[in-house]
Amino acid sequence: MMNTLIEVNDLQIMRNERVVLDIEHLSIPRGETLTVVGPNGAGKSTLLLALAHLLKPVRGDIQFDGKSVTQWNDLEYRRRISFVFQAPLLMDMTVEQNVALGLKFRGVPKEEIRRRAGKWIQAMGVESLSKRRAGQLSGGEAQRVSLARAFVLEPELLLLDEPFAALDPPTRTKLLEDLSKILSEDHRTAVFVTHNLNEAAKVSHRIAVVVGGMLRQVGTVRDIKSNPADDAVEAFLQEMPHSQ
Repeated sequence: MMNTLIEVNDLQIMRNERVVLDIEHLSIPRGETLTVVGPNGAGKSTLLLALAHLLKPVRGDIQFDGKSVTQWNDLEYRRRISFVFQAPLLMDMTVEQNVALGLKFRGVPKEEIRRRAGKWIQAMGVESLSKRRAGQLSGGEAQRVSLARAFVLEPELLLLDEPFAALDPPTRTKLLEDLSKILSEDHRTAVFVTHNLNEAAKVSHRIAVVVGGMLRQVGTVRDIKSNPADDAVEAFLQEMPHSQ
C-alpha cells in the first residue's frame, strides 16, 4: 500500500536477554503524527530506536516505504529519517551553523543551505538567535534549534523522543503548539514519544499505548479513553493527570 510509510509485523526486541518490546502489528500512514504513550520503562524509546534501525529485532520486521529496513543501505536509510532527543545535542557553534550542519555534511549547495536553514530557523521562531552560540541558549531555545535541525533535512520520518520533558510548563506548552501547527501544515510523518496523554491529544492523529513492553492499543485518544483494550491500558489511563 503506497500510502503506508511504516509497517511493523511480529516485532520482538530483546535487551540483556529480556524482551523489552513486542508488537504484533503497527501501520503508520504517510503524513500521520502517531504519539506513543505509556509509563516510564514501557518500551516507548525502544520503539523509536527500532524504527531508526539502531536496535535490531530478534524476530519480525519493520518495513519502510515498502522495503524491509534490513534491505536498506544504512546511510541511505538514516538520511530519510531525523531523530530529536530529550536533550538537545547541539554543537559548540552558532544556531545558524547548527541548523545547517546536516545539510553541509550531505554536500548541499551553499545557497540552498542558506535558504533551507533560514526557512526552518524562522519556522521555529529562533531568527533573533541565529548568531548566538549553542551554549548561550535556554533549554526551550536549544530544543527549538534541535527541531529546526531535524526539519531542515526534510526527512520522510521524524522521530521525537520526549523532546519537551525537561522544559518548564509554559515553554513546553508553547513549543508543543508550534510543533503541532508545523506538523499539521507540513504533513511530515512523525512518531512522537511522551508519557503525557494530554500532550499526545494535542499533537497527534492517533496514539499507540505501550505498557509492559507490549503495544496494547492504537486509536484516537477518545476511542482509547472510552474503550481501553485491557486492564493494563485502563490502569495507565487512571494514573494519568487529569489536567488539560
